[in-house]
Amino acid sequence: MLAVFHKSIAEAPEGLRTPDSASLPALKDGFLPQFFASLHPSAVTVNLGSSGVISYSVDKQNPLLPRLFAVVDDIFCLFQGHIENVALLKQQYGLNKTANEVIIVIEAYRTLRDRGPYPADQVVRDLHGKFAFVLYDSSNRTAFLAADADENVPFFWGVDSEGHLVLSDDEETVKKGCGKSFAPFPKGCFFTTSGGLRSFEHPLNELRAEPRVDSSGQVCGANFKVDVEAKKETGMPRVGSAANWSTHY
Repeated sequence: MLAVFHKSIAEAPEGLRTPDSASLPALKDGFLPQFFASLHPSAVTVNLGSSGVISYSVDKQNPLLPRLFAVVDDIFCLFQGHIENVALLKQQYGLNKTANEVIIVIEAYRTLRDRGPYPADQVVRDLHGKFAFVLYDSSNRTAFLAADADENVPFFWGVDSEGHLVLSDDEETVKKGCGKSFAPFPKGCFFTTSGGLRSFEHPLNELRAEPRVDSSGQVCGANFKVDVEAKKETGMPRVGSAANWSTHY
């Protein structure tokens, strides 16, 4: 899977950028989606207009960690992995028996957006299993992405030469667009358009960037770790039922 979001939708943390990284403009002339399609000839690409692009393929996937894609009411979601507590989540969100993991993630997001009964970190923490997902809501130009706490699913992110955020389960694709400004997506974390990067395991702690050194000894992006000494001034507030969570968090 591949997603490239314009910097106005998803502003990457500064620590992810590496000076002189040899990154390229991922969105110009469809450069990176075309490269992804060359690796995965069955890929389907969806143009999100000025917000970016997403691509999806079932080619070369792990049968134990399948890729899923769905669009519901202008919400686009790429999901890879397996959720163990599917039955419980279907009941919690009032979904029918045929709903799969990607539909559950969309409904969880929509519940946050429209009713906000739980903090965003709790909603992600309630997903038990091996997963990584990328969600884009075109109705309010909001991105939402996360990876499980054990890095069970390959998931990378990086910054291209124009500051746009690149996400993929394919390391070579991210390296092609981002040069050395990339890294594995932080485990146990989620990212939102309005809130940036947060840990859903330790929501009251800050995250700090530590320069990542590749096998050749060169700095390559950053690893983001929970700072056990640094607490946020306030917790993640619950949002009133009449409010849109994404504008408050």
